[in-house]
Amino acid sequence: MKEKNVLQDKSYRFAIRIVRLVQFLQNEKKEYVISKQLLRSGTAIGALIREAEFGQSKADFISKMSISLKETNETEYWLNLLKDTEFIDPKSFESIQADCGELLRMLISTVKTSKNL
Repeated sequence: MKEKNVLQDKSYRFAIRIVRLVQFLQNEKKEYVISKQLLRSGTAIGALIREAEFGQSKADFISKMSISLKETNETEYWLNLLKDTEFIDPKSFESIQADCGELLRMLISTVKTSKNL
């Protein structure tokens, strides 16, 4: 029986939130440029984590996780930009930002731990 991977689960649920936010931004706010960037970076996080699961080596695993960390940082940038340009309200921002911050911390820990093994 496969052990549940918390990072994979959280990143997948985060990607769903990102997709829904992008749908809202495009349908309700008619915002297409930033939302496409957000969609790309926000969904790449989980895809890279899944890819790392079957990395060819420890170095490959660390590389994929490091890129996922970069995508998480970029996603945080786009979320802040959307908040500061008032495309999303502060309450919505705080909720999704909390999830993004949690992923960021988990990925930092994973990369640091993996490098020290």
